[in-house]
Amino acid sequence: MSIPREIIDRTLATPQGEAAYEITTIFLDAGHECWWVGGAPRDMLLERIPIDIDLATSATPDQVISLFPKSDPAAATLGSVLISHKGHIFEVTTFRVESSTSDGRRPEAITMGTREQDAIRRDATVNAIYWNAVSRELFDPCEGEEDLKERLVQFIGKPEARIQQDALRILRLVRLRAGIDGQYHPDTYHALRKYAHLTAALSGTRILEELEKILFVAKPSKALRDLEEMGILKEILPEISVCKGVAQPRDYHREGDVFEHLLQSIDAAGEDHGIDVRLATLFHDIGKAKTFAVKERIRFDHHAEVSETLTENIAQRLQMPTARMEKVCWIIAHHMMMGTLESLTEERKAHWYFHPWFQELLQLMFLDIAGTTPSDFALYESIIKDYDEFLNTHPRKEKPFLTGDEVMQLLGIGAGVRVGKILQDLHDAQMRKQITTKNEAKAFLKTKRGNC
Repeated sequence: MSIPREIIDRTLATPQGEAAYEITTIFLDAGHECWWVGGAPRDMLLERIPIDIDLATSATPDQVISLFPKSDPAAATLGSVLISHKGHIFEVTTFRVESSTSDGRRPEAITMGTREQDAIRRDATVNAIYWNAVSRELFDPCEGEEDLKERLVQFIGKPEARIQQDALRILRLVRLRAGIDGQYHPDTYHALRKYAHLTAALSGTRILEELEKILFVAKPSKALRDLEEMGILKEILPEISVCKGVAQPRDYHREGDVFEHLLQSIDAAGEDHGIDVRLATLFHDIGKAKTFAVKERIRFDHHAEVSETLTENIAQRLQMPTARMEKVCWIIAHHMMMGTLESLTEERKAHWYFHPWFQELLQLMFLDIAGTTPSDFALYESIIKDYDEFLNTHPRKEKPFLTGDEVMQLLGIGAGVRVGKILQDLHDAQMRKQITTKNEAKAFLKTKRGNC
């Protein structure tokens, strides 16, 4: 098994591949080793064009920063430096040796080492493959290429020791198995199950980072099923784990329980779906576990609102950036109102159709339907038609004549719900062409003064 020449040529022809090649030559010309390592060589051996290219070098972090002034030295204490070259960001790691830790959260100490030492400190054999972009040489001391032939995922060394050094490796191995459509070595599989509880000690930031990567593998359900089966999901995302076994109305959801619906939905995501939509898709129905009831049929009344609240709790626990949390929660909160859109007035349609997150809301609607068996896209297609027709007749949302600050100043009121209501009234009047200038907007405000 070797990297086909065609894959090498195609990789080096990409902007990222070209930039990584130039970085390699800069290190070599300066007298240092430089290898592409991990995912990039692995993907190329699988005849895939790599999405990310990480590099390993004999140069120290200070030497890396000296060679590449556009560097982020923030991570240099861990032996890695983020460098920018030709508009692309690369992680460059100095060959290193890691010591064990007491809490399994992250390496406690790092010392510089040789290429061979760097290889054996990595997590899986198929992640310890090095490729020299200039000489085209493979360095594979852990026989990862052989394991790759069998799509075999196994730890380097003793699985228990590797997990206890850093429990994040549990999530990484699960993602790796899904990413290469592989299978576990028995010793690795049993260790993942045995030490699943250690993932509870990981920081929210690290869990979120790994979860986001999982959601971008070709079939995220493979990883999510493994996380559930091994008892990992209940440690890091119990709100999803409890969805397993929650029945759904047979007439509408023949795919199975809520857990199956979430998996089928996220598997339908494609290249156009960003991380915010993928996270919203994963969490959009987690409120069903709390709202399950049997009336005339199985029902989940107000589950969207409950899902929003649960997602906000998850986001805070995982230290999700506030802007992302707000968008994801907004998408989830409104995913059940889509059936009302076509009956709205022009003013209300404008409110929704021009909303900056409406397209992501549409994407969740599509994935929600795709995750349902049978899938009925009639309403979705009708909304898309109405949306397109509306945009054709209303090319863009007009800029409001007055801001919230101006409204408060002109009316002498403070911030609050009242300001939002007045801004909405101003918007609606502008949509109806009742006001067409800033002065007319100010005059319109006078009619509101007595109500403030």
